[in-house]
Amino acid sequence: MADTSRRRFLGSLGTAAAAALLAPHVAAARVAGGGRLPALIDPLYGQPIADPNAIPRFVQPLLVPAQQGLRIDATAGGAHRIVMAETVQDVLGVGLGTPVWGYGRTGADVSYPGPTLVARRGRPIRVEWSNRLPRRHLGPVDTTLHWAFSHNGLSIAEAGVPAVAHLHGGHVDAAFDGGPEQWFTARGDTGAAFASSASRYDNSQQAATLWYHDHTLGITRLNVYAGLAGFYLLRDAHETELMQSGGLPAERHEVELVIQDRTFHPDGRLAYPDIPMPLPGWPGGPSQLVDFYGEVILVNGRAWPRLRVEPRPYRFRLLNGSDSRIYALAITAPAGPSVTMMVIGTDGGFLEHPVALSGPLVLSPGERADVVVDFSTCAGRTLTVRNFASAPFPIGLPPSPSAAEVLRLQVDLPLDRSAPPVTLATRLRRVPFRVPGPVAVTRRLILDERLDQYGRVQNLLGTAELGRLSYRDPVTETPRIGEVEVWEFYNGMTTAHPIHLHLVAFEVLGRAPFLAVKDDETGVLRDIQVGPSRPALPQERGPKDTVLAYPGEVTRIRVRFDRPGDFVWHCHNLSHEDNEMMRPLRVR
Repeated sequence: MADTSRRRFLGSLGTAAAAALLAPHVAAARVAGGGRLPALIDPLYGQPIADPNAIPRFVQPLLVPAQQGLRIDATAGGAHRIVMAETVQDVLGVGLGTPVWGYGRTGADVSYPGPTLVARRGRPIRVEWSNRLPRRHLGPVDTTLHWAFSHNGLSIAEAGVPAVAHLHGGHVDAAFDGGPEQWFTARGDTGAAFASSASRYDNSQQAATLWYHDHTLGITRLNVYAGLAGFYLLRDAHETELMQSGGLPAERHEVELVIQDRTFHPDGRLAYPDIPMPLPGWPGGPSQLVDFYGEVILVNGRAWPRLRVEPRPYRFRLLNGSDSRIYALAITAPAGPSVTMMVIGTDGGFLEHPVALSGPLVLSPGERADVVVDFSTCAGRTLTVRNFASAPFPIGLPPSPSAAEVLRLQVDLPLDRSAPPVTLATRLRRVPFRVPGPVAVTRRLILDERLDQYGRVQNLLGTAELGRLSYRDPVTETPRIGEVEVWEFYNGMTTAHPIHLHLVAFEVLGRAPFLAVKDDETGVLRDIQVGPSRPALPQERGPKDTVLAYPGEVTRIRVRFDRPGDFVWHCHNLSHEDNEMMRPLRVR
């Protein structure tokens, strides 16, 4: 656990409670025998954790789904079956098997991350999701939260782990959204909003980097931490033409990259904070944390891997699949200039033009970035993808040495001249992405915090008029089908939060500082004064489903809702959404 995470967690407790946790902390490494990694004692864990500095970096090859049989070709449409189950993988590269959960076609080929589904626009697919998860969890379940089994008397030991797959960024009907109450267990128990274990994805949107992940009420963070996530690449005729004409790298030089942070025990098992809360009235058992930051950075399920590339342009489909950690990514070299990343797409599709980044690419949990990196002048060089983001972002401490390194890129493969040359297209979409139409409603929404019944910090959403609201409060966002709305997110906290809306792709309008009078008891805002607005960043000017709301600012989006039913919107910091930073959304 990073010191920043520990400090923020301790800061969320009272003075006596923080002192009780600090007392046993020795912060000293000890060598664990028997083929185990050196260990550290950390007060947030009931057992020793592995010293991240003892895990080798840039030794394991990157798992490339297209090269290792981990892509499912669904471009013809049709029916597919995906199993959720447990498996064991060498995540750390030291010969210690790590039990993880993953997805696979049969159960025998389950992997973490799950296989990449490659679909085609206009060709619907049907996915039958099969839950074969065990009757125990790999992580510590906090039963004080509002979670799947809060009100039904069930237990994981008898029913199995509840799970549901959400196609993040998918334009889908409400019945197939994979929302937090659409979970089901191996035994057949179901959530209140469950419709079917089979989901229909009609693929009615433009080419995009989507992903699927678990979304079960109150344990999303734990199920995703265990490994339940994978890519969903949607292609269309326009993207295919760009790839075939040399305007984009061909599929053989396209690599999806999911970045996640983790902590491990010395024997290779996943570790997650599991201490009881030293607070009055605490019923016992583990507690959810305000944030989680691991010190071991995984890319495609392997710790600090390396990727060998040719001296040519590559397309990287980047995804931040972490719980709380925001990344600021740049490609650096020990000698010579850094390598420029060209952003060509956002969460939901292409930008109008490629954007050359002059600084790091900021990527918050749930966000994706489609980038092209040209290694043509880098033959023989060794490059490193590094992270420069503080944690928590943007006010925390700089990343530790282990969290500052992500991926090694070795430009040492010979150029395959049979592959067509690439000249990156200067125009990727015919017109800028816009959500047209008159604005029917402007909603003033808030991000705020309070202390829960045990004195823990609880992040919440709400409205400026009603104040802080929990997931269980009545729905307040009820847009009408076909109408355009402007949503304004007023972040009155000290950290940034990624806000995700299900169903839609929205337009980011911009951000501005604001001042307001706040009722500390309710969170209601009045006398709101907004300063000069900044437009959306150039790399944000495509279809988005997740936007980073910075502290002290109002972030504005423009959105149209076009399918009826019940959905949700929430913070995509998984620890936050699991503790009520999520609201119902009803499209009428």
